[in-house]
Amino acid sequence: MNLNVNGRCYIVAFYTTWFLNRYKEVYVDVRNLFFEKLVSKIYFSDVDLILFCTKNPLPIIPFLNIINHPILFHVTITPYNREIEFNVISKTKIIECVKELSKMLESKNVFCKI
Repeated sequence: MNLNVNGRCYIVAFYTTWFLNRYKEVYVDVRNLFFEKLVSKIYFSDVDLILFCTKNPLPIIPFLNIINHPILFHVTITPYNREIEFNVISKTKIIECVKELSKMLESKNVFCKI
């Protein structure tokens, strides 16, 4: 199973600590988007790959070494300015993060969408 981290909220940028705590606890509860009362428990032992989708990979970079699963990153760089995306770090920092991720993981595991 592939686990897409960031399908509904900005986990990597704002909830890295929460995600790492869930990872240490070996499972995460996921609420179904269409049936609110349906909650699935996903065990990381069943996960084959973790896909992080984010505009800001910076908060999780120092902790990638504790994740013992194959990792992919999808990093989006938008043309919007700080007035529209005031919580997104500068484009220069995002590009530096993508470079660092490409060195840490393999460049084929980092996809950048501009």
